[in-house]
Amino acid sequence: QLQLVESGGGLVQPGGSLRLSCAASGFSLNYYTIGWFRQAPGKEREGVSCISRTGGNTNYTDSVKGRFTASRDNAKNMVYLQMNNLKPEDTAVYYCAGTPTMQDVCLMTPPMARWGQGTQVTVSS
Repeated sequence: QLQLVESGGGLVQPGGSLRLSCAASGFSLNYYTIGWFRQAPGKEREGVSCISRTGGNTNYTDSVKGRFTASRDNAKNMVYLQMNNLKPEDTAVYYCAGTPTMQDVCLMTPPMARWGQGTQVTVSS
């Protein structure tokens, strides 16, 4: 079965850190650009970050710049999102999504070919 699976979410206090992982099952991430998205209750889904096939290109939405870092290990078929200095407004369900591409581009706007099921991140004291 071809799927992306996120993990690493949880409850953290403001100022804390979490690392989200996105694992590919049944296919190789080597040719996939990966985007991280989030959706808070009552809000539209938004692109948070993206990382290109090689990891050479990354991008972040303004609200997370300097706090979040995307990385990947293609040998392990994994992509990560390190989230530091978390704020209550970061609370959301986080999704990883991928699209195959021959270019080393970074995309964090839909449509994306494959989506994970999401992992909940809650930032609260």
